[in-house]
Amino acid sequence: MTSVAAPVAVETRWQRLSFFLVIGALTAFAPLSIDMYLPALPSIASDFHTGPSAVQLTLTAFVAGIALGQLLAGPVSDAIGRRRPLFVGIAGYTVASLLCAVAPNVFALTGLRFIQGLTGAAGVVIARAIVRDLYSGIAAARYFSLLMLITGLAPILAPTFGGQLLRATSWRGVFLVLALVGAAIGVVTAVRLHETLPPERRRPGGLRDTGRAFGELFSDRVFVGYAVSGSLAFSTIFTYISGSSFVLQGIYGMSPQTFALAFGLNACGLVGATQINRRLAGSVPIKTLLVAGLVLMAAASLALLVTAGAHLLGLAGILVPLFLVMTGLGFVIPNSTALALSRHPRAAGTASALLGAMQMGSGAVVAPLVGIAGSGTALPMAVVMAALGLTAVVSLVVLTRPARVPPPAVRECSAIDAQR
Repeated sequence: MTSVAAPVAVETRWQRLSFFLVIGALTAFAPLSIDMYLPALPSIASDFHTGPSAVQLTLTAFVAGIALGQLLAGPVSDAIGRRRPLFVGIAGYTVASLLCAVAPNVFALTGLRFIQGLTGAAGVVIARAIVRDLYSGIAAARYFSLLMLITGLAPILAPTFGGQLLRATSWRGVFLVLALVGAAIGVVTAVRLHETLPPERRRPGGLRDTGRAFGELFSDRVFVGYAVSGSLAFSTIFTYISGSSFVLQGIYGMSPQTFALAFGLNACGLVGATQINRRLAGSVPIKTLLVAGLVLMAAASLALLVTAGAHLLGLAGILVPLFLVMTGLGFVIPNSTALALSRHPRAAGTASALLGAMQMGSGAVVAPLVGIAGSGTALPMAVVMAALGLTAVVSLVVLTRPARVPPPAVRECSAIDAQR
């Protein structure tokens, strides 16, 4: 990434490492902001003299903000380049985090969390677009697999770090640390990350052009297939987070420490799968890896439905299928992302925005469904996961099936489709 005008793949080992660290830090906005303050929820409720539901709205507000923010930041970065909207987003995130630390009540905190997500979304969506600017095909799939390390490790490290931080400070200190993280990422990004979208590859701005770009994406049946199947699979993370603590601790009597261990093991399955995927990409077609991951998730979620419904195998009947679901996800996210973005290289920011919004939006919708039947049974979690897994497989098969007469846009698309 030595030239501003010629976005080519990073060559030297130092360039690859520094590029990965910067892009990984940008993608960390969402998991850090979601997971690091989770141990502080009870103390926030106590300080504001409110109930858990009101405090949980601060998480919902952040997810809603990051979903909407991606729809705004992605098209803007396609029109004016990656760096300027990225810096605006990082600055907004840092200021919003500082204001969260001094929020006077839960309503102000909820609004500020929405702004925090809205601005932090720039880092998430533009990071994916930058990878697509520089890489395509197998190289892109491998890089997205590396970035999944951040997503997979966050559920292990962020709550633990947040819990330890609360030993030295209050929940307000957690947001101060997030502000410092935002400022540090901004400085490193300014120094190490050059513009990857030269002027000749940018799209015109304006609402009409943005609407046209989204229309092109939605009219591409294969893109929609990859986006929908990946988003449905991604939603299993929210289902898992929403239901696993009630199931494993409330029903099976796990201690918080044992639950944290089980949570970490499942995250290790996700991380391990992404790295296996990175090794296999190149020798195995990317779409084959995607299908394998979706099938594994669907089969494991159906097994969870059977064991939870018939009360088979006890705790093992819950833990093993959950581990396999998370493992399958490690093959789905990087490959569905790489395949979807490969189809519209001139609108990588807009496509990345739509992918991110669909993932976060679908996750926010399905997460509350887990609690419909109460917390005394594992069936709601199993039913939602099974429905998501099966629908993801059907969506991929139906929407990405080869057309009898491929349209010109498909025939001219990037090399990633040629190796399918």
